[in-house]
Amino acid sequence: VGFVLALTRQVPLFLQGLEPDKAWITAFGVHPDYQRRGIGRALFDHVCAQLRADGRRTLDISPYVPNYFVPGVDMKAYPHTLGFLENAAGFKTLYRAISMGADLTGFQIPPEIDALAEKREREDGITIRPVTSADLPDVMPFITRHFGWDWYRHAQEYLLDYFGHSPRRICFLVAREHGEVVGYCQQREERFGPFGVREDRRSKGIGRLLLFRCLAMMSAQHVFYAYFLWTGEDAARLYAQAGFKRRREFAVLRKEL
Repeated sequence: VGFVLALTRQVPLFLQGLEPDKAWITAFGVHPDYQRRGIGRALFDHVCAQLRADGRRTLDISPYVPNYFVPGVDMKAYPHTLGFLENAAGFKTLYRAISMGADLTGFQIPPEIDALAEKREREDGITIRPVTSADLPDVMPFITRHFGWDWYRHAQEYLLDYFGHSPRRICFLVAREHGEVVGYCQQREERFGPFGVREDRRSKGIGRLLLFRCLAMMSAQHVFYAYFLWTGEDAARLYAQAGFKRRREFAVLRKEL
């Protein structure tokens, strides 16, 4: 009548290791006919006790753990669940994750974005090109240094498909400034991202250039819809410029054990 799926790392996430003080919940639920009988509370109490005995210090629902389903609790679909977690189960909301999607039918890069690309290349030496094997010694350390090992894992998966001549439709772009990697963008089929720009280079429009170029390449490959599960408010405004609309909004939560 109910379940909780709680995870701990069994395989190291590259050099980030096993993270022995952390645990995650990626799914849970109680059958509607059995709700409000204390079953959810009993399940969470049992899971927390086991994880605490195992030496875990934090329990998250449910940010970057490999193979999560959705990033947290859908705030519109499950408001009572969110109330239970915050008021009865001892969780606190860390932040909100916004899921967005865009129709790419007939997508074209606006003239002002083309003009910006020309200006940045002329004035700042910024170029955006599809990845080549020669980029990898620079790109992969860049990703781990600025975005972490989970983003590295996603990039590795996409690049294995990309260079392995997979039938999947993939775009992987690299932004360089005077030859130095300052950003990248990736996409596979309808799933867009992740993509990022080095923090000290985020005022030059590089993110917009990567975004619009990637979406145009998706449309050219007959991928007519793009979506992602996770972004914040600042990035959501950038995505909106490219036609993305909000689909769902999630609360990412944590409990100190």
